[in-house]
Amino acid sequence: MHLIDPFYDNLIAVIWFVFCWAGYTLYARWRGRDTPCLASVLHLYREDWMRRMLMRDNRIADANVIANLERNASFFASSTLIILAGVLTALGASERAVSLLADLPFAQPVSRSLSELKLLGLAVVFVYAFFTFSWCMRQYNFAAVLVGSAPMVGERNVNDLERRGFAERAARVMSMAANQFNYGLRAYYFGMATLAWFVNPWVFMGITAGVVLVLYRREFHSGVLKVMTSTETHVSDLPPRDPPT
Repeated sequence: MHLIDPFYDNLIAVIWFVFCWAGYTLYARWRGRDTPCLASVLHLYREDWMRRMLMRDNRIADANVIANLERNASFFASSTLIILAGVLTALGASERAVSLLADLPFAQPVSRSLSELKLLGLAVVFVYAFFTFSWCMRQYNFAAVLVGSAPMVGERNVNDLERRGFAERAARVMSMAANQFNYGLRAYYFGMATLAWFVNPWVFMGITAGVVLVLYRREFHSGVLKVMTSTETHVSDLPPRDPPT
C-alpha cells in the first residue's frame, strides 16, 4: 500500500498539471477573441505600427525593434539549453538529489526511478520551451523580411488597399511570433511549478493552480493592460517637467 499511494498521487498531479496548462492555453485563446487581453491589444498596436511604418521613408528604427525582439527570444532559447544541461546532469546524479530533497519540509520519500521520471518530466517542459522560442526567432526573421519588402511611400503602383493588406499581414506575422514567445514564457512558469513536484505532488498541484491564477491576472487584468486600453490622459497624471529656459 505504501508503494501504490505515491504512484496514484503523482499520476493525479501530472494529470492536473497537463489539464491546467492545456486548459488555460485554450481558455486564453477563446477568451481573447471577444475580451481585451494583452495579446489582442498588442496586435492592434502592431497594426498601427505597420501602418505608420508605411508612411516613413526610413525604416531603420523598425528593423531595430524587430531585431531586439528576436534577441529576446534568442536569449531565452540559449538559457533553455543551459537549463536542460543542468537537468540532464541532475539525472545522472539522481541518488544524491533524492537524498538532498528528503531533508526538505513536507518532502515525500520517493524511489530513484520516480525521481528520474520527475526529472524527465521537467526536461520535457523545457524542451517544449526551446522549440517555441526557436520558432519565435524564425517568425521574427520572417517579419524582418516583410519589413524589408514593404512598399515605399512614393511607389505609385501600390494602392491604399494593398498597403492596408500588407500592414495587416505583417502585424499578424509579428503577433504569431509574439504568441510563440508567450507560450515559451508559460513553459517557464509551469517549469517553475514542476520544481514543487520534487517536494510533494499535492504541493505541486497547488502551485500549478497558483501559476494559472498569476497568468490569468497578468493576461486579462494587469495594470499595463489597463494603461494600453485607456483612452484618457489627465494632466495631473503626467510627470512634472522642468520649465523651459
